[in-house]
Amino acid sequence: MEQAHTLNWEDFEKVDMRVGTVLEAAPNVKARKPAIILKIDFGPLGVRKTSAQITVEYEPESLVGRQVIAVVNFPPKQIANIMSECLVLGTLGESNHITLLRPDTPVPNGLRVS
Repeated sequence: MEQAHTLNWEDFEKVDMRVGTVLEAAPNVKARKPAIILKIDFGPLGVRKTSAQITVEYEPESLVGRQVIAVVNFPPKQIANIMSECLVLGTLGESNHITLLRPDTPVPNGLRVS
């Protein structure tokens, strides 16, 4: 396995990872690769949208109500027909299957990951 670039503490502190709850999930039919559009409630940060290539492991209806962890301080990025406002985090397994990261127990939306 290739070793990742070493970050210093200041670099890590720049990445704003938060917990949010998926409010809505629907197929992103206009994306080049199969994806799901998510609307995620980050509590005091508000609701943000993203498009995630997670269709191998997840059906949209299974994601509603699930807490996820996302980076919320990337600049918005156009993905097909939506402006992505966050990046959900997951592990990348064999055959590019993504498993979403989430807290073990429910926590308040907007809670910062540290």
